[in-house]
Amino acid sequence: MLVVAYTCIDPYLEDPPTLDSWGQAIDHLYLDQGHLADPRPQLQQLLQDCAATPPNTVLVRRLADLGASATAVMTCVETLEASGITVLALDQSYRSPDASEPLPGRSDWVQLATEIQAQQRSHRLQAGHAHNRVNVLPPPGRAPYGYRRGRDRYALDRAAAPVVKDFFDRFLLFGSIRGAVRYLDKNYGKRISASTGQRWLTHPVYRGDLVYKDGSIIRDTHTPIISREEAAQVDRLLRRNRRLPPRTASASRSLAGLVQCQECQSKLKVSRVTRPRQTQEYLYLRPMRCGRSAKSCKAIPYEAVLARTIDRVCQDLPGAVETLQGPPVSAIKGVLMGQIQQKEEALDQIPALLNQGILDEATASLRAYTLRGEISTLKQQVSQLPPENLLQIVQTLSIPQFWQDLSEAERRVYLREFIQTVLITRDGDTWDVAIRFVF
Repeated sequence: MLVVAYTCIDPYLEDPPTLDSWGQAIDHLYLDQGHLADPRPQLQQLLQDCAATPPNTVLVRRLADLGASATAVMTCVETLEASGITVLALDQSYRSPDASEPLPGRSDWVQLATEIQAQQRSHRLQAGHAHNRVNVLPPPGRAPYGYRRGRDRYALDRAAAPVVKDFFDRFLLFGSIRGAVRYLDKNYGKRISASTGQRWLTHPVYRGDLVYKDGSIIRDTHTPIISREEAAQVDRLLRRNRRLPPRTASASRSLAGLVQCQECQSKLKVSRVTRPRQTQEYLYLRPMRCGRSAKSCKAIPYEAVLARTIDRVCQDLPGAVETLQGPPVSAIKGVLMGQIQQKEEALDQIPALLNQGILDEATASLRAYTLRGEISTLKQQVSQLPPENLLQIVQTLSIPQFWQDLSEAERRVYLREFIQTVLITRDGDTWDVAIRFVF
């Protein structure tokens, strides 16, 4: 029993099938790669071989592979079946009828032709998207807010890009997504939801990168709205906010959500107190749910706790960093940079290999696309490494004057970066501060 198989694939969209991927043993595989229009060389060869030595069965994944149109497919099927060959489509319910069975009626052929047209239309769309992806063109659909579609890349929308940039600046300043959303509504009349703001902050397009449906990211494809340094800071703020309750993440005070009473294990909230007919306000830290039944923990002046916290940070942070057993950042970065350089050199060699005829155009495009994705992944890993000059940064953070010169919003960013909890230890009416760092 002679069994052959035929398929037509777009190399940008799928990998070629093997002899073992058909669910049964086959004697020969006819494969057209990239020849999506008629005539297809291997399909014509299949028809010639079938006319000379007809096989028992011709396997196809789908009938739409047998031609570029429904009419061409039906003609090919009729030609094969007229030679007594059984045509079997594995991905759809079609099998040539036996000689004793009645031929399909006209309504069945019409339904089959409609199904083939739908398959071919879907395949053409997927192939077009795959070609755009391999050629590093923007994905289909409307351009993200802040951009417009150019000829082969996204271009900045001069009216909308400043709005997006101001949104990022507002988030970097205060670390609050909802606050940045309200700021856009108040100053620009641009209403977006908090979830949309979250997507803006994490979307690669605003960093100059393209992201595709398969999850691959290609860097530096168009003009970014934020720099790489700002993007890294956004990622740090988002990671920091995940450790905090939603309302605390957007609080204006630098110690909000960080202070905890060691006596009753309750978090302390910032409370404002004013006197009648006076504009001055006083800030206190009060337990949210004090578990002591005999005597509740007293409120503590906020400014006193903040000053004591800064003193503790200046004293304890250098020692905590020196004893930190972290990975060798310089060595890891060197390995990653070496891998990036190797892949960039391989990417630069592709045009020469294409001109020499070693690679065809489809293979060269796919290889270049794969290398760009791997380079993007490696560069993303480099950007997530801790700073190499951490000890020098800590020396700066150990200067009290540095903290006094910061605004409350800036101080909040620094404190939440490396402090997990500020513990209030009590001894009667006196109290002190202990710092629990994130590392």
